[in-house]
Amino acid sequence: MGYPTDLLSSRAIIKHGLYALITPEGLVNNSVPGFVNCYVSILGSPRLGAHFVDYIVTMYEGGRNLRGFGGEEGVETFLYVVGGTVKVTTEQEWILREGGYIYCPPGTKMLLENLDRGESKIFLYKRMYSPLEGESMPHVVAGNAHEIEEMPYDGMKEMRIQDLLPADDFAFDINFHILTFDPGICHPFIETHYQEHGAYLLSGEALYNLDNVWIPVKQGDYIYMGPYVQQACYAVGRERLSYVYSKDCHRDAEL
Repeated sequence: MGYPTDLLSSRAIIKHGLYALITPEGLVNNSVPGFVNCYVSILGSPRLGAHFVDYIVTMYEGGRNLRGFGGEEGVETFLYVVGGTVKVTTEQEWILREGGYIYCPPGTKMLLENLDRGESKIFLYKRMYSPLEGESMPHVVAGNAHEIEEMPYDGMKEMRIQDLLPADDFAFDINFHILTFDPGICHPFIETHYQEHGAYLLSGEALYNLDNVWIPVKQGDYIYMGPYVQQACYAVGRERLSYVYSKDCHRDAEL
C-alpha cells in the first residue's frame, strides 16, 4: 500500500455476534499453513460470532495449497471461484473457472492450484457438519453458477436465486445460493430468522439493512449476518447486484 495519501478511514462495521461489514481495503494477509504464494484473508469466524469460517483468497501465479483444505473429521468445506482458473483435486480432478464451485463433505480434502498466469480469486468456507440420524452423508458437488437457471425469488422475476447445492436433500446441512437483483429491486420484506449468513458481493451496489441500519455496500464487500438480525437490501446503481452466500438448513433448532 505504501504511505497513506489521506486521513485514515474505513467503511467496515463490526458488531460481534450480530453483523459485520468487512471491506477489501482493510483486509490483511494471514499466514495459513498450506497456502503458498497466496494472500489469505479470514472474514467470518467464531471470533466474530459465526459458526463457520469464510475466507477470501487471492492466488498469485503459482499459488497453491497442496497440503489441502478441509479433510478434518467432521469439517465440511466449500469453494467458489470469483475470478480466474483453479484446479481442485479430491478423489478426482476439477478445473473450475469464474463461477465454478465445489462442496466437499467431512473427510474429503481439496488440493488447490492456480492455473492462471495472473491472479485467481476464491471464496472459501468451512464448518462443522451436523449429522442427521437416518440420513446418509452428503457427497461432493461441483458445478458452475453460469450453468444454473436463475429462479424468481418469492415470485419476483427481477430478483432471482440459484441453489448451488441440492435443495431437497436432508443429508446436506447447508446450502449456498446466489441472489441477483436488477437495479432498483429490493427484498420483498425485511427478514428476521434463525439462520446465519456469510455473503460475498460479486457485483453491483446496494443499501443493506442490518439490524435495522441501512448500510451502503458494493462489489468486493463481505457481510456477516447473525441469527435473528433483521436483513434486507435495495439494489442501487446501474449494475445488477449479485452475491454468493451460505445458509444453514435442514436441521431443527438445538436446545
